[in-house]
Amino acid sequence: MDLAFSADDLQFQQEVRQFLAENLTADIVETTANNASVFVEKDLALQWQAILVEKGWAVPQWPTEHGGTGWTPTQKYIFSRECYLAGAPMLIPLGLLMLAPVIMAFGSEAQKQEYLPKILSGEHYWCQGYSEPGAGSDLAGLKLKAEADGDDYIVNGSKIWTTHAHLADHIFCLVRTSNEGRPQQGISFLLIDMATPGVSVEPIITMAGDHEVNQVFFDNVRVPQSNRIGEENKGWTYAKYLLEFERGGSFSGPLVVHELERLWDLYESTAAEVADFDSNEVIKRRIGQIEIDLKALEITELRILTAVSAGGAPGPESSILKLNTTRLEQAINEVSVDILGYRGLVMDPMPGASPYRPDPESAVLPRYLNNRAASIFGGSQEVQRNIVSKLVLGL
Repeated sequence: MDLAFSADDLQFQQEVRQFLAENLTADIVETTANNASVFVEKDLALQWQAILVEKGWAVPQWPTEHGGTGWTPTQKYIFSRECYLAGAPMLIPLGLLMLAPVIMAFGSEAQKQEYLPKILSGEHYWCQGYSEPGAGSDLAGLKLKAEADGDDYIVNGSKIWTTHAHLADHIFCLVRTSNEGRPQQGISFLLIDMATPGVSVEPIITMAGDHEVNQVFFDNVRVPQSNRIGEENKGWTYAKYLLEFERGGSFSGPLVVHELERLWDLYESTAAEVADFDSNEVIKRRIGQIEIDLKALEITELRILTAVSAGGAPGPESSILKLNTTRLEQAINEVSVDILGYRGLVMDPMPGASPYRPDPESAVLPRYLNNRAASIFGGSQEVQRNIVSKLVLGL
């Protein structure tokens, strides 16, 4: 495992830092810091995406023929790390990093020409229709029905916990096209315009008072069969491919590093205001343990980076990253709430159920509440532990 960047990589790092210094405005950084939800809001994400598109740096993960950068795995890691450390907003991955690879791998040429440029430009803003009221982690149990009718499908049912469905203009959905054989064998992958008659969205307000997730209803929604990705009843294959990107498609250690820096800022500002707070050894020990665990996470990421740079794949070790990233983020949230004490218990819902708070302190408690779901979305902790036990430890 190589722990040192090459001279070319260090030069690239300086280029990225210069770009961020010139293009990442203080307003973008401040708004991002005051966000309490998992994703930043659509307008902020698209503002930053447009800046990166103009530079040609929006989708390093894409092949160059579709607008990718052609960077090495190490350069992609450096870019991600520098963006996180500078406080840049995370681009919404639903279209860019989850759907797009599926279209590239399994879509028709017409679908590639139609959708990929609009995903990159931000003209199309996508949400993901996977979970249902009776099918969450047990994804194969989904029941959203798509019945063939001439050249179309008629879709009936609902999806739930659909992030940004109220903001999206398109949704990619797993639907049931057959009840024969094993549950996984009757699933297809559809692309649906949210403006289609019969599609409706009902908000779900989170514990933190934010509107980020929704339930989406489909009432006799007519979808062209040309909007199906790949073959009918083969959607489970495409879904598993997509989940590789959702559960392990990017390095997250730098994000936790940035959150730890924010935790120290909170500690220092509290110590300056609260008498004798700096003598709280319990809080210091908890932060120290987070720093130790974070270093282990970063080393694991570098080990995976070394393997990928040599032509390998992230493999099941990505589940280790998901497990430990979630655990560290939640630990940081918990310590942040404890540092604030009674000040952290005040939480006023924002107008329009907005995820943005007026200052970093007021975002601490809602961020803690929203991040409890990180143990479930993108692959639950139990699922990740099963993957690690079977494929990493050989149990």
